[in-house]
Amino acid sequence: MDSKPTEISSSKMFGGFNKRYKHFSPTLGCSMTFHIYFPPSPQSLSKKFPVLYWLSGLTCSDENFITKSGAQRAASSEGVALIVPDTSPRGLNVEGEADSWDFGVGAGFYLNATQEKWKNWRMYDYVVKELPNLVKENFPQLDTSRASISGHSMGGHGALTIYLKNLDKYKSASAFAPIVNPTNCPWGQKAFTNYLGGNKADWEEYDATNLVAKFRDVSATILIDQGEDDKFLADQLMPHKFQEACKTANVPLLLRMQPGYDHSYYFIATFIDDHISHHAQALNLP
Repeated sequence: MDSKPTEISSSKMFGGFNKRYKHFSPTLGCSMTFHIYFPPSPQSLSKKFPVLYWLSGLTCSDENFITKSGAQRAASSEGVALIVPDTSPRGLNVEGEADSWDFGVGAGFYLNATQEKWKNWRMYDYVVKELPNLVKENFPQLDTSRASISGHSMGGHGALTIYLKNLDKYKSASAFAPIVNPTNCPWGQKAFTNYLGGNKADWEEYDATNLVAKFRDVSATILIDQGEDDKFLADQLMPHKFQEACKTANVPLLLRMQPGYDHSYYFIATFIDDHISHHAQALNLP
């Protein structure tokens, strides 16, 4: 099977192009799709675009952010390419993979599963290793050495944990309504029990609130936006736990509580330009 990406759709937007690709992923053992938004080509063809990875939340695919966020306007003017992977392996037909919306298909949690049944759920390696290598080899106009990472909800959890564990690979991180303390919330406990088994120490390797204490050399400010009217705020998201951990570890965090906003893409679309410019600033530093 061809692991080289094949273009399956293309739409012009704000002078650049949303392009969707399909490829076989050896990491996940199935075909995967991803989107790239390419900003308008610069005057100088030697200039390469830095990249911002976006990780989506539960039930999403690589399409939600591209169609709903409006991020392309700011990405176009800032000259940042957007790379949007899917949220889990698909088409493997593992028993129980589609039984619930918060686990299995569309709910990879950006970790490497250790339990045999879910052995293909290796979204951490896919996002951190396979996809950047694929992009580097196939898209010479992109500079994968200048990369930042962002995401929403489950994807916010992914962005924060991946950033904290790979400070050498990403210039900055941000998140919308992230699951910051999955070891202590129902979504995380369900996913971690199934993917990682019963050892809580293994869970902590994918928990931003636990991880932040280990990584004190974070220099770029982490930006988080959280809607105050988000129905998941109290029992699933708990941003103040991460805020306390950052304060203790002396990690720079800007947590913005946004009154009246919920968990949806209306909320993301409202503040996405701030996140794009936050990353553009970090990506364009010499």
